[in-house]
Amino acid sequence: MRKWNVFIIEDDIQTAEINSQYIAQMERFQVGGIATTIAEAKKALPVVNPDLILLDVYFPDGTGSEFLWEIRKHYRSTDVILVTAAKETEHISNAIRGGAFDYILKPIIFNRFQDTLLKYQQYKKRMNDSQVENQHEVDTLFNRKKNTSNIQTVQPPPKGIDTITLDSILKRIGTDHRRGYTAEDMAGEVGVTRTTARRYLEYLVSQKKIKVELSYGGVGRPQRKYFFQE
Repeated sequence: MRKWNVFIIEDDIQTAEINSQYIAQMERFQVGGIATTIAEAKKALPVVNPDLILLDVYFPDGTGSEFLWEIRKHYRSTDVILVTAAKETEHISNAIRGGAFDYILKPIIFNRFQDTLLKYQQYKKRMNDSQVENQHEVDTLFNRKKNTSNIQTVQPPPKGIDTITLDSILKRIGTDHRRGYTAEDMAGEVGVTRTTARRYLEYLVSQKKIKVELSYGGVGRPQRKYFFQE
């Protein structure tokens, strides 16, 4: 079974890891590489040779919006999905003009992310299988989102999800609806690693049991804080 090779270009390694975990839950996708700067991405692209790139907008050495056009110039068979906190219409407009497959705003919700990758999978299948014979079939390929909207969203299998640990995490968040937990906070509460805590928290977000918000209160990168979903 062919798997679509995904290259994650994201300056926040924590977000890159979350994206990577999401992709690991998709049967037909695999992560071919991760780059945290535009310079790293330029160097790795010929080696990774991805089918699909998940591209952030803001980087210390440039913008994903500018890099999108370089990808278009040199890697025409590679598709791009913007995954970013950038809400400025200039970036959205640039993504549309640059032929991006989708534009997903952070914080990422798994169901939204999964829906886009399933649409991409369906789109690639149509492009690879279709023998175009009339205008209707051309319209079908161009209106890819509209014509793949009937895809059924499949709930992710709970790989590595233990119900006792899951209940423990949910109970702690539900105790105080106003308090937000980082993955590090929750790791200390239940006695697991931060990576494990994040996996459980993101799973609960995907199930709409809790919600996630970005916290910009401190110095450094914004943190993902998890709250009870009322």
